[in-house]
Amino acid sequence: MEIACPACGAAGAETMYRAERIPVHSTALLDDAASAIGYPKRDLELALCRQCGFIFNRMFDQALAAYSGRFEESQHFSETFGAFARAFAREIADRCGLKPGRSVLEIGCGKGEFLAELCRVSGCSGTGIDPAFRDDRLGDDRRAGLSFVADTFGPQHYHRLADVVLCRHTLEHIGSVGEFVASIREMIGDRRDVHVVFETPEALRIFSEGAFWDVYYEHAGYLTAGSHARLFRRNKFEIVDLALVYGGQYIVQYAMPATQKGQDQYPIEHDLDRTIALAREFRERAEKQVRQWSEAIAAADASRKRIAIWGGGSKAVAFLTALGISSDRLLVVDKNPFKQGRYLPGSGHRILAPEALRGLPPDLVVAMNPIYQAEIREDLGALGLSPSVVALGC
Repeated sequence: MEIACPACGAAGAETMYRAERIPVHSTALLDDAASAIGYPKRDLELALCRQCGFIFNRMFDQALAAYSGRFEESQHFSETFGAFARAFAREIADRCGLKPGRSVLEIGCGKGEFLAELCRVSGCSGTGIDPAFRDDRLGDDRRAGLSFVADTFGPQHYHRLADVVLCRHTLEHIGSVGEFVASIREMIGDRRDVHVVFETPEALRIFSEGAFWDVYYEHAGYLTAGSHARLFRRNKFEIVDLALVYGGQYIVQYAMPATQKGQDQYPIEHDLDRTIALAREFRERAEKQVRQWSEAIAAADASRKRIAIWGGGSKAVAFLTALGISSDRLLVVDKNPFKQGRYLPGSGHRILAPEALRGLPPDLVVAMNPIYQAEIREDLGALGLSPSVVALGC
């Protein structure tokens, strides 16, 4: 199936990876195991654009991305992530000159926690747009000058243009990324003083690790620092700063509107050759990781060891789906109380609170993200537990 690159429009994208029958959403909250196991599934096919380095799911159907309040993506119940988010909010406030009387528009605000923190530390006003926003979630964090719209961003919201346009962990969910970035540039128009801040998962780590657990149907695109910057420069943005953060897992890009396409200027942008090489090796690396983890889980299970997956989010869904693990083989826990008692799409595992492990002590805990290992060990210690802890990607 020939599809032009959604980022640059070039033809001839190269197929690099396929996965069959994976859940179309990995953050959906399901009420019972049967609904979770029967959740809609589709095939995925990743394609590499050799011109700009953008990687996209050519099987992606935006119509299936029907986000609502029944989706749960928040990571703010982790102390590790919370500390990162607070520091990042302060950084944005300082770098973009946010203060009382200035404003932020966040596209893809989730449940609104980050925007509330940004407005709290800066005193600015803020508007968040996200179809999955829930008005009952912020509680005491709801403040004057903070408003939300449960909708998908589009021309109907151009009048909400603010001093800062913020978009975190949303770009990867957009099928037509070129059109999306162009729409933000169109909204800004002739203004030159608007700060544009994006945070997006970084793809080179995924491909170098063979991290099959970081490939989801609802991620329409996978960006490196270079393809991210090229996408924005193509749409007449000047890149003010470009960096990898959170253990190299996220791209953070600051930009301003420009009158013409600019030139590469950051060393981490020069990644096209490496992107192509790693993309072509990803299938083999991913298959090796699947074999190794299947063998490790099977060996632990054969030794009658109880295994707990720590993190009931997208990584767990991808991990369990790829390994084909049935729901009685292991436990899944998550600190997010809004996930607890619900079921993972695809595998049908019920998500437990960490406190449940007191009565079901695990011999092995598999952390879905290595950045949380220290926090997980601390939480386990507080429960009086000391199992072995290993992490994906280590």
